[in-house]
Amino acid sequence: PIASITKLMTAMVVLDRALDMDARVVISSDDMDQLKGTHSRLRPGAALSRDELLLLALMASENRAAAALARTYPGGTEAFVAAMNEKARVIGMRDAHFEDSSGLNSANVASAPDLARMVKAAYEYPVIREYSTRDQAQVNVLGQTLQYRSTNSLVRGHSWDIALQKTGFINEAGRCLVMHVRLASKDMVMILLDSWGKNSRIGDAQRIKKWLETAALRPQG
Repeated sequence: PIASITKLMTAMVVLDRALDMDARVVISSDDMDQLKGTHSRLRPGAALSRDELLLLALMASENRAAAALARTYPGGTEAFVAAMNEKARVIGMRDAHFEDSSGLNSANVASAPDLARMVKAAYEYPVIREYSTRDQAQVNVLGQTLQYRSTNSLVRGHSWDIALQKTGFINEAGRCLVMHVRLASKDMVMILLDSWGKNSRIGDAQRIKKWLETAALRPQG
């Protein structure tokens, strides 16, 4: 299970269809999480642009935003999920399968090589690169200004050269993190799956970074 890493695929499917990103989308009770009971500040009746929903899905991993993007896709959620699975096939994700747009469904699965392919494909979309690496944003919802921030502390810390990223967590998936980063003067994709502790995926990433940078400084030969 890949949890909210799913939202990279959600973003690609939305952008591939060239939908009106300025169109207002009203959050519905149908967008509420009936599977895990997760919380959201996007109450039914809240109206945001499709662009704002995409930003919140990628940066803050907003589940109702992802659900609303799928629900308002031409043909509805069923057509959206079909498009997700077709996109996975096109980009060579051999072991991947999607059942929803948020990643709350543990039937959303993929292998690490699959996710590397998905990260590389998502990297080709400037909007996904920008929104997934934004550290904070605010939106006006039902007369209130809501502040959101990145779910990735490495983005908020500004000490990494991150071109694209996405975090994920459900119990079945553990804590996950995928990134397209520049380390030791090289561009690379980092896939971390099924970490146990709340901060262990970040600690693992930091250890990989240190190892690569230290290795790069060693004399060759």
